[in-house]
Amino acid sequence: MIIQKIKSLRNKFKHHSVDGYIIPKNDEYFSEYAKNDRLKNITGFSGSAGFAVILKKQNYLFVDGRYTIQAHQQSSKNFKIIEIHKKQPHSIIKNFNLGYDPKLFTSKLLNKYFINNNLVSIDQNLVDEIYKFKEKKTKPFYSLDKKIVGEDYRSKISKVVRFLKNNKADYCFISAPENVAWLLNIRGYDNPNSPIVNARLILNKKKEIFLISNKNNLKKIILDRKIKKNQILPIKSLPTFLNKLDGKNFIIDSKTCSIFYEKIIESKFNILKFDDPIYELKSIKNSIEIQHMIKAHKQDGLALTRFIYWIKNINKKKITEVDAQNKLEKFRKLNKNYLFPSFDTIAGAGSNGAIIHYRANKKTTKKIEKKDILLVDSGGQYHYGTTDVTRTISFSKQKKFIKNAYTNVLKGHIAVASINLKKDDTGKKIDIKARKFLKREGQDYAHGTGHGVGFFLNVHEGPQSISKNNSIKIKNGMILSNEPGFYKKNRFGIRIENLIYAKKTRRSFNFENLTLAPLEKDLINYKLLNKIEKNYLFKYHLNIYSEFSGLLNKKERKWLATLI
Repeated sequence: MIIQKIKSLRNKFKHHSVDGYIIPKNDEYFSEYAKNDRLKNITGFSGSAGFAVILKKQNYLFVDGRYTIQAHQQSSKNFKIIEIHKKQPHSIIKNFNLGYDPKLFTSKLLNKYFINNNLVSIDQNLVDEIYKFKEKKTKPFYSLDKKIVGEDYRSKISKVVRFLKNNKADYCFISAPENVAWLLNIRGYDNPNSPIVNARLILNKKKEIFLISNKNNLKKIILDRKIKKNQILPIKSLPTFLNKLDGKNFIIDSKTCSIFYEKIIESKFNILKFDDPIYELKSIKNSIEIQHMIKAHKQDGLALTRFIYWIKNINKKKITEVDAQNKLEKFRKLNKNYLFPSFDTIAGAGSNGAIIHYRANKKTTKKIEKKDILLVDSGGQYHYGTTDVTRTISFSKQKKFIKNAYTNVLKGHIAVASINLKKDDTGKKIDIKARKFLKREGQDYAHGTGHGVGFFLNVHEGPQSISKNNSIKIKNGMILSNEPGFYKKNRFGIRIENLIYAKKTRRSFNFENLTLAPLEKDLINYKLLNKIEKNYLFKYHLNIYSEFSGLLNKKERKWLATLI
């Protein structure tokens, strides 16, 4: 099937005078989860990031370190797999005429990866020509009350307008759906894992907004009077609308403003900056948002605690990875505020745990053996909050090598949670502390230590992260993940992940845990822990017991008490 699609795609090269075609993971909204997954359709690769290049005689799939094993398993039959941090596309693919869909690429990305090639813009997507994606019906956007988000949308607009005026800009083109959702305090159903809205927005220095979206999606927010009918722009009318605008200076977003829209804007206006100020504004959660996130994590933590007890005490019954993730989903659904997963659950047993973003399905799922360790990475969208947590679970006595690896991951995890943010104030500095104990043993992991997390939005957001190259200062109210790991190819995977938030007081500036879920004490080599780390574990599990003991049955409660 995939071979036939590749042949059909190549048959179109001559008509467009190209030697190859570039296929990204993202759709035209650059959302975290693509509505139409063209990359998976043409390659079989289901990871959340990457892109392919189809040439006349060779095919390449470029992925980062999280996905090399998965890409080889899913796509190596028809594609040469390249880890993008080790080899840049322009060092391999040179002097070709490469076609691309201008609605799916930013100029920043193409200029970075394909500088040694002639790039040919093709207005019709060639993958869509050989495969028709089903149109999904969408529901109208809806508004969030100030009591939920903690700030009126007019106040948020004023902040962005202040940025425009300070930079002498007349307009800002807000092309990221998550940023539109944050600015207007609206949410929707256009994404399978995030309550974001497929919409773009133009804001001018007079505080006027013009929303670019399907009119049918806007019925409810028109009733809420957040937007008037004359402020709605059909997608196709944007070029005509721009030509009627006065002024000369625009700010656009380098991450999500496609070449298609950039060219329309720059045909009449001067582009001053490529930075949407909303990324930084929404990264700092207010006290109301933090309160809702704390509540959501308590609800999520109860489901996880019950799940961990269940899976460790199912006796001789054999279950699969899919059984495990389905059971966790059932526990989450017991809470009326739970909506849907914040991403597809990762449940990898034994060797599958070494695949960083492994996804089990009915065809590939394996039985969980007693000798396995199980890595479960999952999250939920709740009214109102977003969760993301990873636990590594053991069912039998493990070898010293595995216990030591888990303990060194745990030590890094505790180091991050205990960091003094007055001293180590960037993700780059914190990341060093997280890897320290593994590196002493010559070990490491091929992903960042933590990512930013949205408030009832995307489970991954920037600009903050805990990673080797991130120099963004951690600010009060920022939420991040804390997830060091270790992976032994073809054997096992270890990761421990909590969500944390930066909390500043008169005396201190530290992280506070949001996630409340038991850690795997059966994998800890206590000889490697110091007194501070042991005390951290005691307090963490005591907090979980205090929070959930009254909500658990007798057996669950007794088990949880043994962890303190």
